[in-house]
Amino acid sequence: MEESTSSDKPKLYKHFFWEFKYEAIDWQRHYATVIERVIERGMEPEWGEIIRFYGKEKVIQTLIEEVNYLPNEIIKKVCRYFDLKPRQLKCYLRKQSLPRHWI
Repeated sequence: MEESTSSDKPKLYKHFFWEFKYEAIDWQRHYATVIERVIERGMEPEWGEIIRFYGKEKVIQTLIEEVNYLPNEIIKKVCRYFDLKPRQLKCYLRKQSLPRHWI
């Protein structure tokens, strides 16, 4: 992971944030984007880093109330890892409410 000597940012790979200027990310202001990106594209060590940085409660609260999209396989991983039910997640409820083709 990206080495950081400062505790004002998490120790995460820069490639998670390819479209942003990594050094200019406001980690506190953009916490929801950071959490969503790392949950979707990271593995358990990166998940642990965002939990260390933001706290487990904030990560769970963000997943429940603010994350709009996660792939189905990541929703399953999130539910196992954080002991949640899919229906607790905003991204799952949004998927259920979107119209689908019947073919």
